[in-house]
Amino acid sequence: MVTGEELFKSPPNKVCKPYQWLHKNYQQALSVVFAIDEINSDPHLLPNISLGFHLYNTYHSDEKTLESSLQWLTGQGPLIPNYSYGVKDKSVAVIGGATSALSVQMGTLLNLYKFPQISYGPFDSILSDKVQFPFHYQMAPKDSSLYQGVVRLIVYFEWNWVGLVVSDDMRGEEFLGEIRAEMAKSGICVSFTEKIPVSERTHMESHETFMPRISMSATKVIVIHGDTDSLMIMRYSGIPLVVTWKIWIATSHWDITMRPHYLDGHTFHGALTFSHLMREIPGFKSFLKAVTPSNYPDDILLRGFWLSAFKCSDQPEDPEQEICSPNSSLETLPLYSFDTTMSAFSYTIYNAIYAVAWVIHEIFLRKSEKISLGVDEYLEPHSWQLHYSLKDIQFNNSAGDQVFVDETKISVAQYAIMNYAFFPKEIDELVKVGQFVPKAPFGQDFTICEDAIVWGWMDNKVPRGVCSDSCGPGFRKTLLEGQPTCCFDCSPCPEGEISSQIDAEHCMKCPEIEYPNKQRDRCLSKVVTFLNMKEPLGMILTLMALSLSLLTVLVLVVFVMFQDTPIVKANNRTLSYTLLISLIFCFLCSLLFIGHPTTATCLLQQTLFAVVFTVAISSILAKTIIVVVAFRGISPESRIRMFIHPRMSIYVVLICSGIQVIFCGIWLGTYPPFPEADAHSEYGHIIIRCNEGSAFAFYCVLGYMGFLALATFTVAFLARNLPDTFNEAKFITFSMLVFCSVWATFLPTYQSTKGKAMVTVEIFSILTSSAGLLGCIFIPKCYVILLKLEKNAQEQMKNKRDSRGKLFSGGQLYTSSSGNNRLED
Repeated sequence: MVTGEELFKSPPNKVCKPYQWLHKNYQQALSVVFAIDEINSDPHLLPNISLGFHLYNTYHSDEKTLESSLQWLTGQGPLIPNYSYGVKDKSVAVIGGATSALSVQMGTLLNLYKFPQISYGPFDSILSDKVQFPFHYQMAPKDSSLYQGVVRLIVYFEWNWVGLVVSDDMRGEEFLGEIRAEMAKSGICVSFTEKIPVSERTHMESHETFMPRISMSATKVIVIHGDTDSLMIMRYSGIPLVVTWKIWIATSHWDITMRPHYLDGHTFHGALTFSHLMREIPGFKSFLKAVTPSNYPDDILLRGFWLSAFKCSDQPEDPEQEICSPNSSLETLPLYSFDTTMSAFSYTIYNAIYAVAWVIHEIFLRKSEKISLGVDEYLEPHSWQLHYSLKDIQFNNSAGDQVFVDETKISVAQYAIMNYAFFPKEIDELVKVGQFVPKAPFGQDFTICEDAIVWGWMDNKVPRGVCSDSCGPGFRKTLLEGQPTCCFDCSPCPEGEISSQIDAEHCMKCPEIEYPNKQRDRCLSKVVTFLNMKEPLGMILTLMALSLSLLTVLVLVVFVMFQDTPIVKANNRTLSYTLLISLIFCFLCSLLFIGHPTTATCLLQQTLFAVVFTVAISSILAKTIIVVVAFRGISPESRIRMFIHPRMSIYVVLICSGIQVIFCGIWLGTYPPFPEADAHSEYGHIIIRCNEGSAFAFYCVLGYMGFLALATFTVAFLARNLPDTFNEAKFITFSMLVFCSVWATFLPTYQSTKGKAMVTVEIFSILTSSAGLLGCIFIPKCYVILLKLEKNAQEQMKNKRDSRGKLFSGGQLYTSSSGNNRLED
């Protein structure tokens, strides 16, 4: 059989050997001294009774915790369970268990003896199970809203790529599940999860190398949730002694200022930590300032702490250490060694001692009453007697806070958000930069002073704790296959769509009357546009139309003034006048295409243009037919002479133009043109234009004009070599060639252009083709009429008479013989 003494002969574990002083934890011991001294000096609480205490160290080890518990129960000597050396002391309660794991180790043994155990570590719902832990009490506030405060902080700084480090126990699992769910609601992704063993024994058994993984991860924001044991295991687990450039968010009982190495301060520079928000216990700081070994000469633990913390010696003959200064004070120690501000642990210990004192006080009062009534009863209370009163005890401490031992009445913790800064020469500090009060109204529950936060060494900008940089306006998020939603690429919005927000998941289209700007981050109002007479292009086309129409009027005036000359007579004055008037209207109808389209202008644009052009082409066709008939229908008995009639030219014009009028009437009666706003043809513009209505009717009208032009060109081409001084077949042939070329080019160009360019192409085609007819047919005649008078004489006509001596003038056929002219019927 292995005895307890043999079990604890070897060190609990070599990983933490030799044990080092964790100087900051000594405040917990001093809080016990402070509370005991305060209670013993209180004349109203436990009068005439003095409280004492024993201190045992757990060394953050399961084995040492069990060893200390056995040593307390058995006394100084071999550790034999259920056996006590010497006189049993008067201990009635145990205040201990900085972590859940240590509380369980202690409770396993203490429950056998029904000792009240009050833990001062973080509240753990597992320890509330009265079936497993019937004599265990918790006094720390509940951390049930801690995960909400952490997520609020992460959301505030717009971080979405966060690593989680938790203790490998049920409390860590509970926090992990809660914060994961809360992070998912806020669109925050977890980059990795690491679990820290809850004791050095489990750490050694697992052989985990979690610290290299944490430090080497690309994640810049890491949330750490654990207790003081997991803190020490993490600190002694190969953390690289280099600056990791990460933002650590520590929770409640994870004191980042405690460190075994100097450079650990660099690692946690800029960290944020959630500490329990509580009132200051009056007199505690003054008490700490007055604590010196000389004031407590019997406290050997204080002496050892003092020599280690101040790195001095109280032995003058020790050459390796400086003599401790008599003026040394705990407030001069750096933050990582000691903090004169009461910690959450010390605050809970203070309240726990007072809770035990009030319970004992009530027990003494009840027993004093019974003794006064003659009931023989021991005045000294037993430990098991405390259970009946502990769960019901409540009181106000010296800070004014109401204290409960009943776990159902314990309040939800409030938190102060502290910022840790590490400066050269081992100077560090914790500064309050915000707070989280869960029960406060929304908007007042979370406050943060961003300007007060110290972030990094290079600059003081808020780190970018994201997997992918935000997509700016004009871009949308494109999720990466197999990656969390926080990891994405940024893709530009498609043509015609915008995104005005950061990290937009979808781009949206602009309204019809708006269009995206070049950056595609907002919609701009489209410019309403049409071929305006006030703009340069409109002014040029208007000037051209008016100039050409004026020139045509001048040509008409010249022909009227010289109507009796041979050249005018020979080219059929009536058809010439008709052609010139139609050309005037051709030039002027182009003005209908310029300006803001209306219903009236849309109806007249294409139809008027088609009719007047048909009249012009019909006039030229009539001219050409008459010339051919005049020079090829020469035999008196020829049947073709029956078509030589003075009104035949009028019939040709009326019939050809009438057919076009019928086409246009059908067009206007079925699908007439109408004004419309085209918001798609030209980027950034709303084009007000005339829609043809029926494209088939439009191209039928153009096709009919093209048919007449080809017919005229064919007839004129056949008559181009007929002899006569005033034969204009050659000029008509060339004019029709120009006309057909222009409109053959018009069709593909018209189809390939949009907006104002389409209208411009049609106007230009109208002006060019009309100018071609005017220039090719009439300009040469005007040249002869005005400048070559000798060619416009009757003698010239006689000299150029054809072999049969026939001329055509004024729509009548003449024969000439021996210098005498006569009209042939």
